[in-house]
Amino acid sequence: MWNKWSVLKAHTRVKICKKALAKKKESAIIKGIIEKRDFMLETKRLILRPWQVEDAQSCYKYAKNPNIGPKAGWPVHESVENSREIIRTVLSAPNTFAVVLKETMEPIGSIGLMIGKQSNLSIAENEGEIGYWIGEPYWGQGLIPEATKELMRYGFVDCQLKKLWCGYFDGNDKSRRVQEKCGFHYLRSDVKEWPLIHQTLTEHVLFITKEEWEQNKQEEATRK
Repeated sequence: MWNKWSVLKAHTRVKICKKALAKKKESAIIKGIIEKRDFMLETKRLILRPWQVEDAQSCYKYAKNPNIGPKAGWPVHESVENSREIIRTVLSAPNTFAVVLKETMEPIGSIGLMIGKQSNLSIAENEGEIGYWIGEPYWGQGLIPEATKELMRYGFVDCQLKKLWCGYFDGNDKSRRVQEKCGFHYLRSDVKEWPLIHQTLTEHVLFITKEEWEQNKQEEATRK
């Protein structure tokens, strides 16, 4: 039979259990955050790592440029706080990385791998879409092809994807050259309304299979 002391003891045990569970959950969350913040990919000149809210100033520095966002389908950033909010809500997505220049350790662009339903394209769950941008001062230095090739390796090897996709808007020849340089080839063109910038744009869609990527890697190794 329950009496006030047994009830009190039961409540005490419940409180202790709740505290223990809360502490365990908090530790798991902290561990997850640490693992996410520590995860990175690396190339000769770049580090690809998760965006952090502390990156807002650098993000705004480059994303406020009207030559960047609209060519990729998103509006210019209006303030540091705007960039901070976008880091929290958009750039915090899985497999989205700040492109950090080793020479300065400053984020100078962004690159991401959108798998399956995360993609704007209708692709399978074992396929992914790569999207990217980089600050205008760093155009023409081969940095985005370098980052893209590492993300392709990550997608095909680490994520075991079967096909990767890319797209560029009509007239964005710089992006087209990046994709062709990385081995993507043309499939189709889609005319779409892009609500973020209130424009109707033609997107050219390219892809590469894992087998094609592996063949390209073998040919590159042979040439060396």
